[in-house]
Amino acid sequence: MVLGARQHALRVIVVDDGSRDKTAELAKLAGAQVLVHPQNLGKGAALKTGFQAAKDSDIIITMDSDGQHEADEIPRLLEPLLKGDADVVNGSRYLNGNGDHETPAYRRVGQNVLDTATNISGKINVTDSQSGFRAFAGHTIPLFRFHSHDYTIESEMLIEAAKAGLRIVEVEISATYGEETHHKKNPISHGVSVLVRILQDMEFNRPLYYFTFPGLILVFVGMILGLKFFGEYLGGQMTTLLPTTLAALITILGTFMAFTGLILHSVSRMIWRVMGK
Repeated sequence: MVLGARQHALRVIVVDDGSRDKTAELAKLAGAQVLVHPQNLGKGAALKTGFQAAKDSDIIITMDSDGQHEADEIPRLLEPLLKGDADVVNGSRYLNGNGDHETPAYRRVGQNVLDTATNISGKINVTDSQSGFRAFAGHTIPLFRFHSHDYTIESEMLIEAAKAGLRIVEVEISATYGEETHHKKNPISHGVSVLVRILQDMEFNRPLYYFTFPGLILVFVGMILGLKFFGEYLGGQMTTLLPTTLAALITILGTFMAFTGLILHSVSRMIWRVMGK
């Protein structure tokens, strides 16, 4: 990976995130600048370290080091930046649906869920929100806060880029899958943790999606059930009003959620207006 990247970059940085093998030694021998975390801190922390070290660069390329990405495709990501057509370039394995058949089915299902959640939260339209192969113009570096220390950083960076008004362009990349045997984190727990974090961000970024729409669904369901149960009570088919009462409580909860979303949405718009966004 280092030797391939050196063919296209002036400087290659490897962040050794607390590994117990020969990563640091071999990367140095290959000509990389190696930054070492004494203990494993997570991908988000590794990216933060790398970005800090490369903060004076005109362009930063990020790549996973498991051999999944092809260094020869770096020029493909650089092109939109060099032409001035983008601020962030996202390498997509699934642009035009070309990589769907190469990804294990269970992973693709989970990635589709994460893509949808990321797109809703960031008001963007990307086909590969979990890609680690990306290019960033130098002026974008200060905009990223790196709050996430784990793999949720991929979605966080896209959402932050969108909120900052950056131009995000996707280019097609290939991918070689060999991580199934050595990936440290269970893909299901990984996907769930990323989704939970995106939903937490959505609570503040998209309150209409997080509160109002689910609330309206609850109002609708509660009213339908309430009318049904009350009709059955009046018709003598039911001897208690308990189901009707529960349906009424669902309606009230839904109403509360819907208004909460509207209020938070208004507050959010006021904040962004004050900030000049």
